[in-house]
Amino acid sequence: MMAAIFFAAVLLLSVESTRVSGRQASNLQRNALPQVFQVDDIPHSLNVSSCPGYTLSGLEETRTGLTAHLNLAGAVCNAFVPESVVSLPSVPQTIHKNDSDLVFNYEPSPFAFWVTRRSEPDAQPLFDTRKSSLPMTPIPPVIATDNSTALDGFPIVFEDQYLQLTSALPLDANVYGLGEVVASSGFRRDAGTNGGTGTIQTMWARDDADPIDRNIYGSHPIYMEHRFDSSTHTSQSHGVFLYSASGSDILLLTPPSSNVSLIEYRLLGGTLDFYFFSGPSPQKVVEQYGELVGLPTWQPAFGFGFHLCRWGYLNLNDTKDQVVKMREANIPLEVMWNDIDLYHAFRDFTSDPVSFPAAEMKTFIDELHANYQHYIPIVDAAVAHQVNATDIYDPYTRGAELDVFIKNPNGTEYIGQVWPGYTVFPDWFAKDTQQYWTEALRNWSQSGIDFSGVWLDMNEASSFCEGSCGTDANLSNTSPPFLLPGDPGMPITDYPEGYNSTISGPSGNITVNGTLTFGADGSTSSSLSKRGIGAGRQTGINLNVPPYTIHNGFGPLSVHTIATNATHAGDFVELDVHNMWGLMEEKATHLALLKIQPKKRPFLISRSTFPSTGKWSGHWLGDNFSKWQYMYFSIQGVLQFQLFQIPMVGADTCGFQGNTDEELCNRWMQLSAFVPFYRNHNQRGALSQEPYRWDSVANATRTAIAVSSTCQGSVL
Repeated sequence: MMAAIFFAAVLLLSVESTRVSGRQASNLQRNALPQVFQVDDIPHSLNVSSCPGYTLSGLEETRTGLTAHLNLAGAVCNAFVPESVVSLPSVPQTIHKNDSDLVFNYEPSPFAFWVTRRSEPDAQPLFDTRKSSLPMTPIPPVIATDNSTALDGFPIVFEDQYLQLTSALPLDANVYGLGEVVASSGFRRDAGTNGGTGTIQTMWARDDADPIDRNIYGSHPIYMEHRFDSSTHTSQSHGVFLYSASGSDILLLTPPSSNVSLIEYRLLGGTLDFYFFSGPSPQKVVEQYGELVGLPTWQPAFGFGFHLCRWGYLNLNDTKDQVVKMREANIPLEVMWNDIDLYHAFRDFTSDPVSFPAAEMKTFIDELHANYQHYIPIVDAAVAHQVNATDIYDPYTRGAELDVFIKNPNGTEYIGQVWPGYTVFPDWFAKDTQQYWTEALRNWSQSGIDFSGVWLDMNEASSFCEGSCGTDANLSNTSPPFLLPGDPGMPITDYPEGYNSTISGPSGNITVNGTLTFGADGSTSSSLSKRGIGAGRQTGINLNVPPYTIHNGFGPLSVHTIATNATHAGDFVELDVHNMWGLMEEKATHLALLKIQPKKRPFLISRSTFPSTGKWSGHWLGDNFSKWQYMYFSIQGVLQFQLFQIPMVGADTCGFQGNTDEELCNRWMQLSAFVPFYRNHNQRGALSQEPYRWDSVANATRTAIAVSSTCQGSVL
């Protein structure tokens, strides 16, 4: 193993595989990809207590730090086994190792390290992997319902399909970040003290409707810790960032009777590449992280206004009516959106010739522009596969011609299933994918869908079947494998906490016949609760089922997404690059818009995110629920993404799933007026929730927009 330490505004520790040279490993990590894809048939103990750790040798001082070799200190334990995607700064040329507030300390055998502040040499280290600083093991499951939280040892482990590193933290550490997540504990993460159970944050991008305490759309392995010194009544913050795209679990736990809390990283591959940010203020931590992964893109001014959308504007007239009624209600509307209703047969880069004729769409969008308003359509991640030779669909045939789609291990097209039926997925590592994507967006814009920005959805990437289910299938079957919301047999019957439609009817009004509807049945509590954490173990050694089972909310890693053995250009496999699919689509779309509209700032809103997404796109908080609880959760979501350097963020106001009601929508429209991205969006078949629908909501919205606009104007 090789370790390289550099001092600059941040301190970097990089541990790389013995299977590649230091230079090779560095290049691969710049692509966030490990070298090894084949795995050996070796039994795994699933226990790290026998892992010997590493010894340090060949220590050499450099101008900016030091380099050394890490060698396995004993027998192998077999516990488990192009251009940069994220452009990081080059190795600093300025020497900071003597004036940085961060000091790297280490023990050579077994290798362990700890990071301290030069200004506080006797304080508890910021990060400390020494065995003597961690609790005695073995420790029974810290979370009683999850056997994987048993802690049998804390050695540094670096194997083909399992990496582990543990650090001591102050007892009940104030940790923020590690996302994306809807955390039951709030913005501050649960360290497992004061009645908490602890945190298991899984890094595996997943299309699921905003579950509580589970992995969802994006992966951000960065945290900020805030420490208060009671003797001096001062506080300082620092940050720790693991630069890795690998699927992983990050555990934040406090064993019983322990005098420290701990953070443990468990990765399915890749490298251990850590950056430490000295702060010392929270703002400085965020700034230093931005200097590393890239600062947020400039947003066009219209992006900060009010946006209106829903899944269920079934035709152009329905869409136009919303613009007219918003104007009649004197509610400022900056941007009108369309969901997948816009598409012909749910296909990307199309408009339905009957319900959204291209020529009429162009006229409508021109009218918006003439009124200083804007239009944004959706782009889904998957591209419809051609049904047969007579099926004319250029986004597929052009992509096949340029060879830009993800493949099966045998070289055939990987065919999943999404809204239009059987689909293929762009391979962002292929050399012509940028050209293909720019052409598709330009052709769509020139056809009449003259967008001011793009909404990127389903880009974890989502697939409704497991594996390449379209291989040898009947491609003419284009029906979704489930009922759509609002269809016969799938009515939307859910309402916010405190509203009982059986008693008060389906209107969602604050009052019915002069009687308040909230709490009419005596119930005001949330119907949602925190989900359990456990995950089952599966044996076998292959790309689809790694020996260590991370706590993916769907269980197997290939469920509801591209299979982990799907192959990208350069023979990279999905297992190693899955978490970056959304980021790479965001970057490609941003660059495409710069070419299509060279004098305009690109405006993107995307669902799946990764470190540096903020350079290219904003984010919305996904498919939330029309619940008071989720209005509350939206606050922590917005704060999370400020830390992640993706400041253009907001929730689906009034809630996406289920029916809202008058009072919830009233309060949520007021709240969202003060977050960067302000959009009302809900699902097909649910109660309409445009702000003009209730007089009280219209009044609240007008007032909130006026106040927030004044605040924005004073800042700008």
